Amino acid sequence: MTLKPSARAGSALEWFKSSYSTDDGPSCVEIATAPGAVHVRDSKDPQGPQFAFTSQAWAEFVSYAAKG
Repeated sequence: MTLKPSARAGSALEWFKSSYSTDDGPSCVEIATAPGAVHVRDSKDPQGPQFAFTSQAWAEFVSYAAKG
């Protein structure tokens, strides 16, 4: 999986979504990285709530999710 910049800008962060996602897909999350944090939001609601995780917590989540 590679990341591509989101077509929608919602803040000073640079948001990305998976290259597996399409612009017309019904559900996707976008991420933005900042020093020491990974921010996550719903691509359908770029002005909506965001979650922030430590880089370590995000890496652990991705590792767990990849195990399926």
